[in-house]
Amino acid sequence: MRVMVLHAHPVEESFSHSLYDTVLETLKAKGHQVDPVDLYAEGFNPVMSREGRLNYHHVPDNVTPELKPYVDRLMAAEAMVIVHPVWNYGFPAILKGYFDRVFMPGVSFVLEGGGAADKGKLKPNLKHIKKVAFVTSYGGDRLRSWIMGDPPRTMARRWGWITFGGWLPPQYLALYDMNNVTKPELEAFVAKVRRAMEKF
Repeated sequence: MRVMVLHAHPVEESFSHSLYDTVLETLKAKGHQVDPVDLYAEGFNPVMSREGRLNYHHVPDNVTPELKPYVDRLMAAEAMVIVHPVWNYGFPAILKGYFDRVFMPGVSFVLEGGGAADKGKLKPNLKHIKKVAFVTSYGGDRLRSWIMGDPPRTMARRWGWITFGGWLPPQYLALYDMNNVTKPELEAFVAKVRRAMEKF
């Protein structure tokens, strides 16, 4: 299976990067064809420009030469694993920008029967992606995250379910309170991620 592994953390020595490496190594060992997309390392520009927003609904011209390689990789994927930290109870800006700029009309969804480019019924367009998983870590503990409504978990499970159109919501693997957990607890989470990727 061709698996895109999307990563969003700027520090190579980070725990998030070790999770990314674990995902890549495990999927390759299981025989999957892996496409690693390290947004920081690739210098992805997450900023939606004025021109980008004005052309957002103009399919296919909204897929600019800058974005086409990312769109092509997404459309070639059969599965997706998204590895990222949770910052301020949300995605890192570079990851949010990736979704804003790449998951656009004609790519992640199509609008049908509206009579205009920006009108119509939304239909998911990524049904070729059969499996999705999120691998993440929080600075906040589970209780505080629950009180906040845990927006990243909700987004991943609900938005991901609607966006990819699968029968089940994406798998969500999360380590909470990562700055205060012990080294064995960090290692246990890495092992949990490895086991999940072995079954992916």
